[in-house]
Order: sequence, then structure tokens, then C-alpha cells
Amino acid sequence: MSASHVAAGGRSHRAVLLTVTCLGQFMVLLDNTIVGAALPDMQNRLHTHLTGLQWIVDAYVLLVAMLLLSGGIFADRFGRKRVYLTGVAVFTAASGLCSLAPSVGWLIAARALQGIGAAALSPASLALLAAAHPVPQERVKAIGLWAGISGIGLAAGPVAGGVLTDAFGWPAIFLVNLPIGLVLLLVGLRSLEEARNPNAPAIDLPGTALSVPGVGVLTYGLIEGGARGWTSPVILGSFAAAAVLLAGFVAVEARRSAPMLPLRLFRQRLFTVSNTAMVVVGFALMGSTFFFSQFFVYVQGSSILRAGLQTLPTSLAMVVVSPYAGRLAARYGFRVVATTGLALAGLGLLALGTVHADTGYGNVWWRLAVVGIGFALTLSPLTGAAIQAVSPQEGGLASGISSTTRQIGAVLGVAVLGAVVRTRQSGGASFEAGLDSAFLMAGAITLAAAVPTGLWLARSKPAEASAAGRLSADPEKVAIGHEASANNR
Repeated sequence: MSASHVAAGGRSHRAVLLTVTCLGQFMVLLDNTIVGAALPDMQNRLHTHLTGLQWIVDAYVLLVAMLLLSGGIFADRFGRKRVYLTGVAVFTAASGLCSLAPSVGWLIAARALQGIGAAALSPASLALLAAAHPVPQERVKAIGLWAGISGIGLAAGPVAGGVLTDAFGWPAIFLVNLPIGLVLLLVGLRSLEEARNPNAPAIDLPGTALSVPGVGVLTYGLIEGGARGWTSPVILGSFAAAAVLLAGFVAVEARRSAPMLPLRLFRQRLFTVSNTAMVVVGFALMGSTFFFSQFFVYVQGSSILRAGLQTLPTSLAMVVVSPYAGRLAARYGFRVVATTGLALAGLGLLALGTVHADTGYGNVWWRLAVVGIGFALTLSPLTGAAIQAVSPQEGGLASGISSTTRQIGAVLGVAVLGAVVRTRQSGGASFEAGLDSAFLMAGAITLAAAVPTGLWLARSKPAEASAAGRLSADPEKVAIGHEASANNR
């Protein structure tokens, strides 16, 4: 066989690999935003309250947050193809179970199973792509395509969710995953090649066993506190259990030779500041977008389809602006771009807190767009700063931790802001007034975070072959900025 045939075969294999990994990540990101459009229909058809909707979202995000780092290690140790296809199979099967769920409890359980699948699928897909592109420049381009193409799922989610829910009801948003998952399994089994890292660290079972229930019971206390009473024995007990479990997690991680969360990394100010800011980003972004469709449906009287379209400015702005965030960070430094993004997002959320039932959409969409632009400017620079704070060998770990802290913030955002709305309603306020309070709180916290980020985040810019060029384990489109800044240079 000639060299040209071999080269053509290699290019064909890489094209299939890129398609499979991008489509898998697209499915995961689509699920992040498609659910929001269906929440009002879920509430009506499943006869649940705000607490139930919070669990439908947080059950998924919680498992992704807590298992994401372990998913990457599993892929390295047991085979990236095996873990990727297992993740696809679990995610697809769980999507089918979600669509058939007869009650809120069954849907929450299926959503948790979806989160387990996503936590395996996302890091394994990127690991497969990186292993197939050993040349750094080719890897950068491949990851940029992976991030860009799969990131379209964020923008497509609100529209697809609105269309499917309006036409067929909320189960349709999960059924759409079935054909995608089946195609990925069929093609992946035939075309993907197995790859593993024999030197991968051991799986941190004690850390996982403490972190998942620790954050879980904390989330339970925050979500259920508004309904059961903040001083009830169950809620106080959940907070106490969370404190014990999370303290145990810190103690275990400090003593392990290969912890899932190396606490020594937090001695670096750049790493600590960037990850703290990332918790705020996850908190405000996920906590506020949880209510976008509900605002348009319940406060302004929009249809589910129209509400899905009306929420589009935020996700569309993030997809459009994200590719430029890395370039701006490369030119002006992490601090300027991240601080500007936090300030814009905070101001946008504060502006949303003044929107009412009679506010015309012409005076709403730009506020949503400002929120999206602001968060798009923060994600890549904050992840890049975390990566630059550590050694080149730990770049993937740092990026994975950055993604995990954002997901933890997302879990807390849905729980806390939902508790704010429910507490206001318990006090006699309207749902609209509760939403205003939630948006104002999210905006105030985000704006407040811009101050220490601006003061403490280093003036550094992405170093050559550092934050912009290293492998990112982020399961979302943050990698766009890294690869864009690398290409820009």
C-alpha cells in the first residue's frame, strides 16, 4: 500500500474520530440548555413545585460535578474507547428512562444516571481526540473544532427545547438523544481505537465516596430548606452531615499520595483566585438561567416555544463571544478580561432584576445578551489562569478542576437562588418578586466577585505552550478560547 493511501486512511480515521467525539459532546451540551425550556411543561404535567424542578436540574449537574475528575482517570486507566462508549450507552439509556418517567422521583433518578454517563463521556471524548493527534499544532486545531462544534449545542438547546416541548411535550427533549446515542455506539464500536495511559494514577475511591454525598446532602439542605423550614431537624442534620463529610474529604485528600483534588495546588494564588471566581460563574450562570424560561412563561405569559426563543440571546452570545475570549486574554492578560466579564455579567443580572411582567422584549433581550457576553469573557481566561498556575504536566488536571468548581457552583446556584424565590413566596411575595430577588442576588454576587478577581488575579498573560496550548479537560466550550489564543499567536 502506498504512503498516500496510508495518509488518506489516517485522515479518514481522524475525521470519523472527530465526528464521533464532537457529536457526543454536542449531545451533553445540548442537554445542559434544552431542559430549561421544558421546565414549565414538566411542572404542569408532573404536578411538581419549584423544589422538584430544582432537583431535576441539580441531580444531573451534581453527578457531573462530582464524577468529572474520576471520569478522566477511569478513561486513562481502563481505556478511553471503553469509557467513552460506556458513557454514551449510560447517557442514552438514561435519556430513554427520563422520557418514560411517570413521576418526578423517577425523572430525578434518571437524570442522576444521565449525569454519570456525561461524567464518563466528556473527558473520555477529549482524551480520545488528544491521543489521536500527538502533534501539538494538530491537537490544538482538533480540540478547537471539538469545542466549537460541540458548543453549538448550547445555542441550539433553548430553540430545540421550545420546539420539541411545544409540539410533543417535555419527554421529547430526552428522546432526541436516542438516535444520536445509537449512531455513536454503532460507529464508535467499529471505528474508534482503544488507548490508555498505563501510568495513570489510582482512582481515589475514598475521595469520591466522601465528596458525592457531602455535596449531595448540602444541596438537599439548600433545596428543601425553603419547604421544610431552615430550622427543622432534617435540614439542620443535612447541613451537619455535609460539614462532617466535606471535612473528611479534605482530610483524606490531604493525606493521599494521588488525590483526585490535590490541595497543594490551592497554595498558588492564581489557581485559588481563578477557581473561586469560577464557582461564582457557575453559581450565577446556572442559577439564573434556571429561571429564564419560567420568567417568560409564568410572569410574561409567553408560550413554551416562544420562551425558548426568547432565552436564546444568552447562549448565542456565549457561543459567538467565547472564541475571542482567549485572544483578548492573550493580548490584555487574564485579569482585565475576566474582571470585565464578571462586571458585565453582574450588571446584566442586576438589570434583569428590574424586569417586570409589562416590560417589552425589546428591553429584555439585550440584558440577556450582556449576561451571555460577560460569562463568555470569564470562562476561558479563568480556566487559562488556573492552567498557567500549575506545571505543564498538570494542565489537564487544572482544567478539569476548573470545570468541576464551575459545576459545583452551578449546583449551589440552582439550590440557593431557588431557595430565595421559595422563601420570598412563603413570605407572601409573588413569583415575579421572588425572581427579581434571585436575579439581583446573582448579579450582586457576580459583581462583588469582580473586585477581588481584579485585585488578586495576576497580571499574567497566557505563556507560550501554557494555558493556550495545553490540553484542556473542560467538558464545555472553554477550550475554544485556549485554542483561539494559540492560533492567534
